[in-house]
Amino acid sequence: MKSVNSRADARNFEKIKNKVLGSDYELSLVFASDTLTRRLNRTYRGIDKPANVLAFPLSKTSGEIFINRSRAKPFSVKYLFIHGLLHLKGMSHGDTMEQAEKKLLHGASNHSGH
Repeated sequence: MKSVNSRADARNFEKIKNKVLGSDYELSLVFASDTLTRRLNRTYRGIDKPANVLAFPLSKTSGEIFINRSRAKPFSVKYLFIHGLLHLKGMSHGDTMEQAEKKLLHGASNHSGH
């Protein structure tokens, strides 16, 4: 999936979000530039470089995910979205998170309707 610009893509992303965080969770998804992801990364994480994905919880029931398409490779946008969702759910990098990512990616590709 190269971008989220069709209704089918948006529905698929919403299904994944609902599966991970629930339908009551309010999520903003932003496709951001190197400039913005670098500024956010520097401000909130102390890392002075652009990021491929950043996830920010705003409350227990809302959050934001910023995806930088130009930094996505070797990952897909869908993978980065899932990665951000799992961080919003409270997961940290490691085997448990990787297994959840694989399961969700596999499920998303099987149920995408394509």
